[in-house]
Amino acid sequence: MVFESFEVATVPFNSDGWGPPDASSTSSTSVAAANLLPNVPLASFSRSEKLGRVADWTRTLSNPSARPHTGSKPDPSSIFDFSAFAVDEGFNLANSSAADEDSGTFRLVDGKPPPRPRFGPKWRFNNFHNRNQLPQRRDEEVEAKKREAEKDRARRDRLYNNNRNNLHHNHHTRRENAAFKSSVDIQPEWNMLEQIPFSAFSKLSFTVQEPEDLLLCGGLESYDRSYDRITPKAERRLERFKNRGFKVTTSDDDVIRRLAKEDKATVFATDAILAALMCAPRSVYSWDLVIQRVGNKLFFDKRDGSPLDLLSVHETSQEPLPEGKEDINSAHSLGLEAAFINQNFAQQVLVKNGKREVFDEPIPNVNEGEENASVAYRYRRWKLDDSMYLVARCELQSTVEMNSQKSFLTLNALNEFDPKYSGVDWRQKLETQRGAVLANELKNNGNKLAKWTAQALLGNADMMKIGFVSRVHPRDHFNHVILSVLGYKPKDFAGQINLNTANMWGIVKSIVDLCMKLSEGKYVLVKDPVKPQVRIYEVPADAFENDYVEEPLPEDEQVQPPEENSTEGETNGAAEEKKPEDQA
Repeated sequence: MVFESFEVATVPFNSDGWGPPDASSTSSTSVAAANLLPNVPLASFSRSEKLGRVADWTRTLSNPSARPHTGSKPDPSSIFDFSAFAVDEGFNLANSSAADEDSGTFRLVDGKPPPRPRFGPKWRFNNFHNRNQLPQRRDEEVEAKKREAEKDRARRDRLYNNNRNNLHHNHHTRRENAAFKSSVDIQPEWNMLEQIPFSAFSKLSFTVQEPEDLLLCGGLESYDRSYDRITPKAERRLERFKNRGFKVTTSDDDVIRRLAKEDKATVFATDAILAALMCAPRSVYSWDLVIQRVGNKLFFDKRDGSPLDLLSVHETSQEPLPEGKEDINSAHSLGLEAAFINQNFAQQVLVKNGKREVFDEPIPNVNEGEENASVAYRYRRWKLDDSMYLVARCELQSTVEMNSQKSFLTLNALNEFDPKYSGVDWRQKLETQRGAVLANELKNNGNKLAKWTAQALLGNADMMKIGFVSRVHPRDHFNHVILSVLGYKPKDFAGQINLNTANMWGIVKSIVDLCMKLSEGKYVLVKDPVKPQVRIYEVPADAFENDYVEEPLPEDEQVQPPEENSTEGETNGAAEEKKPEDQA
């Protein structure tokens, strides 16, 4: 077997110093130096100098014709070709004239991309761009991807903000036209007497003395403390109760009529009406009150079917609600649902042992044999000035033993209908972030929470319990569950929501002083549906008394009149026998 000879290349030796010997020298190593790669310059360097690349694998010559042509295929050694950038005359790579001409084109081999203008055209990666080049370094790729991701994020944010602004503008316009309607139809014959902007209410202040308790009516059941331990994971179904809550208006209350005859006060109202006045600057929806001046007495009433009978939902929210009344998430439908939830919640959280603490008198305006809910009316009197007193009927819902003393409670419930509107899912946040949930409700239902706090302060309740009730499913507005119950002291909670007691009474005192200057008659105070202001109209004495329209009975229940042209006695007899039965 014959092996071919293998010649080991001669390693040149430089006796004059480090590095390969000079090719131009005539030493004994010239033969070995001739074996060096052609067109490869050697630049002396020190450790302090910055090194470039040994070979530029990504460089593309701008003028390929200037490169020596060795064949049809591109020369693979062109990556080591620095002849176009040679400046050292010691290397015979190009003649002196060519070196002088090309010296101005010398550049460092740097792979960093050139800086792009900040506000230039959008640049994206192109798979077909520089396809003949090798990939960039990894750090350059990472930087380029970061810049591209930053541009995409900025573009998405800009698009989102533009769409959101346009959406909010359209929604606010539609909400003003749909939801913000006057609570009462203003008739042409009504005479507007006063127009008071809310900005004037913010500057008012009045301090009242401690009120006097005149009477306590009704009966209360104890609060069930087990509901304080409810969590979203251990929710309870909201039950339905048939007990009625009798909430008559001021002038129809038998106790208030008796106190007016006894001349106990000059001004009469209920806690719900006073709370609406005290928190008027926070209101957005339209509402109205009926004011009657009888002699030297002043009565603040509410109409039948007034918005004060319902509970507003998402009144102070920036997100609009659906327009149509038939929609389960419209303002009207949610108001009915909230009133239903609030009434049933106040009865469910009580101890069901049949024991009820009874006070001085029964609930007024309740017939014998009718079962009413657990409620107590506390009639209290405040002194407004030397000759003017105000009597208000305040409502309490329950009692509880606290520190070996019996305390009064008010019971109310917030309702969640769709987390998409509120922005906070109670089932996920209530257990871990109660503060965030309450802050969100203060943003969306600030007026409702302020009125509940004002009513608790007027009734001198020791604690106000607020329940968090949600739908079983966002599209099911009949079935609900109780997720949590929180308790607050009214004075502390008023400080948290920035509810100033002196300002509240200042608003009431200014309205009372203004109405006492009016002549005897009937007036209406209406909150403007769009502007932050209230107006006072003079209305006829019979206004709001003929609004009731009786619904017709079904045809099978209506009394049929006897036929006049009938001559048959059996037909007449049958008609006579049917008539009293139908009337009964």
